[in-house]
Amino acid sequence: MAHSHEDHSGHDHVWAPDLTKNQGLVLGTLAHSEAPLSAYDILDRLRGDGLKAPLQVYRALDKLVERGLAHRLESLNAFVACADEHCHRKGMIAFAICESCGKVDEFADTVIEERLGDWALAKGFKVARTTMEMRGQCAACIARAS
Repeated sequence: MAHSHEDHSGHDHVWAPDLTKNQGLVLGTLAHSEAPLSAYDILDRLRGDGLKAPLQVYRALDKLVERGLAHRLESLNAFVACADEHCHRKGMIAFAICESCGKVDEFADTVIEERLGDWALAKGFKVARTTMEMRGQCAACIARAS
């Protein structure tokens, strides 16, 4: 089923009513993508919607990431829409990235977050953000390979 970039059915938890047009277009593109997208991938998909410059995409991405509506995967230099319906949190966010199919699962783990927080407190380290990325193969790809 094809989705327009502004159709967010099934992705209501990632939507916010006060997004700019460009933020809405970028978030819609991320929400309907099967895999993480680079800023240039997003720009290529949105040229027909009026986005012409990388700076337009980067500005929208910066605001979406700042608000917790999208996340940057550091190791891929790519972005995903927030997949957690209890999203927009400022604590630790973790991602499991399948190197075969590109699927990304987002999750949080309070035990790991607490341990990292305890370490930072003991060392006097002020944490701005914590993102963890695991890379490997998802269960579906492992099953296909068997």
